[in-house]
Amino acid sequence: MSGRRALLAAAASAAVLTTGAAGIAQAAPAEKTVTMAGFDAPGPAKYDKVKVVQTGPSKAKNVLVLVPGTSAGAGYFLPLARTLAERMDGWQIWSVERRENLLEDHTMLDRYKRGETTVDGFFDYYLGWIGKPAAGAHFTPPTDASVGFARDWGMNVAIEDLRRVVKKAGSGGRSVVLAGHSLGGNIAAAYATWDFKGRAGAKDLDGLVLIDGGSGPGTKERPTPTAAEARASVETLGKESPFLDLTGLKLPWSAGVFNAVGSTLALKAPNEPAKLGTWSFLPAGLKPPVPATNRGGYGYALDTETGPENLALVQMHLGKLASSGDPRGWEDGELVSLDRAATAFSGPIGMDGTAWYHPRRLTLDGSATNGGVANPAQKVLGVKATRAKEAKLPIYAIETSLGKGRVLKGARLLARNAKVPSRDVVLVDRSTAEAHLDPIAADPDKSTFLKTVVPFLRKAVR
Repeated sequence: MSGRRALLAAAASAAVLTTGAAGIAQAAPAEKTVTMAGFDAPGPAKYDKVKVVQTGPSKAKNVLVLVPGTSAGAGYFLPLARTLAERMDGWQIWSVERRENLLEDHTMLDRYKRGETTVDGFFDYYLGWIGKPAAGAHFTPPTDASVGFARDWGMNVAIEDLRRVVKKAGSGGRSVVLAGHSLGGNIAAAYATWDFKGRAGAKDLDGLVLIDGGSGPGTKERPTPTAAEARASVETLGKESPFLDLTGLKLPWSAGVFNAVGSTLALKAPNEPAKLGTWSFLPAGLKPPVPATNRGGYGYALDTETGPENLALVQMHLGKLASSGDPRGWEDGELVSLDRAATAFSGPIGMDGTAWYHPRRLTLDGSATNGGVANPAQKVLGVKATRAKEAKLPIYAIETSLGKGRVLKGARLLARNAKVPSRDVVLVDRSTAEAHLDPIAADPDKSTFLKTVVPFLRKAVR
């Protein structure tokens, strides 16, 4: 199939009828990706951009802006965004793709999604070339020296980019609710309490949704850094990679590439023997104990029971390896169907659901947000989240097992500081039942998040 025909086929597939909550066939929500001008930040001007995937009717009077978390991209929100747009008349859902994702190389990922290359061509481009001196054209990660400017891509850059999105979302008098998952919840709380030249970011918003993330005072396990500690962290960062290394392989891009490759193979070649499983460099913790299919291998790596502890940020209640078969497939049966999870991380043409290059400075700055209350570390880091008392917004927060009490505690404190009436605060505790990604990935009929956030959103903009 030619590239043009494949694109047309993909577009036709995206427009098929879906089944809504009431069992009535309905058209899939409209969806498009928009690129906006971003903040004039350190680094080449070509990165001063922010992409937004807009799901639902463009004439909607309400916009829910979704901010991704650590090492995450807009793609992982899209199954949720589509469900929300289907269930809520008058709402459009905007999923934010931060600037760091512009560093990614989707050349062969997009070609494979379009059916323009083989499994081997796709795999070898991203991973198969490693350890092969005579390998052909392949993905080449940027060197730390070439992207040193990303050491300055912290909270101020993320907030300034996000402000351009929020302002655009609110144009024409539309209502805007800001939501964030994980670190995205921290960014959302920072935005609401940010000091924009004497004006709190909350003034741009009609509500705040914190999905297993947010910000509060430091704890014994995670104290707010002192000014000296913040200076030391910045100094250390100046000598090391700008990006977070989730896998511990000293290859910051590896978690993103593993996820993009694994999820896409799980969707496009689900029943073939797991390509990643036969790759000699795959970390042992990601390999099933028996031969598995691409679908089975991907589920094994991300499930709460079998995934490695260092990848808790991407774990879900997915199901289990099939009890028989050679190679073994995957059996759904918990909160998240594997196809929904893989769709989220594979993403549409032009993006995926993971950030291959997550700026460490952003995480460092997030540690000083402190629920929007000023502290010495903020002055060192340039964090301006100081106007908690003015964040008088309806607040929704949901916490999973990864939150360990911090999420709901932070939401309560923010509501108390801003004197938000209790009737406008919804707190959902799923700490004994759900993993970090379950709220945004769960199948619609099993989603506590959907059941509780939809009425909150409708009430917030009445």
